[in-house]
Formats: sequence, C-alpha cells, structure tokens
Amino acid sequence: MVEKLNVVKFGLAGGIVTGICIAVSTIAGILFQGYGLVYLGIIQDIYGFLGYSVSWLGVLLGSVYGFADGFVLVLIFALIYNKLIK
Repeated sequence: MVEKLNVVKFGLAGGIVTGICIAVSTIAGILFQGYGLVYLGIIQDIYGFLGYSVSWLGVLLGSVYGFADGFVLVLIFALIYNKLIK
C-alpha cells in the first residue's frame, strides 16, 4: 500500500527549497552583474509589485515570497496526490 504524504511537511519542504532558490539567484545576480537576467526578470515580473528587486532587500523579500508560493503550491500538490491514492 502507498503511504500518504504529510501535507504540511511536504509543503514546508517545497517552500524552503523555493525560497532558497530565489535567494541564491538574487545574490548571484547582485554579485555577478548580468547573471541570470532572464530568470531574475521573471521573478521581478511576478513579485515586483510587492517590492522585490535585485538588491539585498530583494533577497529577503524574494525568499519570503518564494517560500509562501512554494509552500502553497506543493501543499496543493500533496493534497491532490493524497486524494488520488485513496
């Protein structure tokens, strides 16, 4: 029998990974001018109206927003998965 996922823990893992990815990408964009312009542009298009930019404040804001989005999306994924294995 297939085990159900712990929805909250799975969501936390997704949120942490997404937040770290955005933070690391933003830091790389700051330190290495021109790095990841397309990816950072997409992040800025999504979170820019909330104050995100490629800056040190953007590292903090992007990681928080990324955590929230990753948590919700992976949580929904886990809920759907658990419903499908019934």
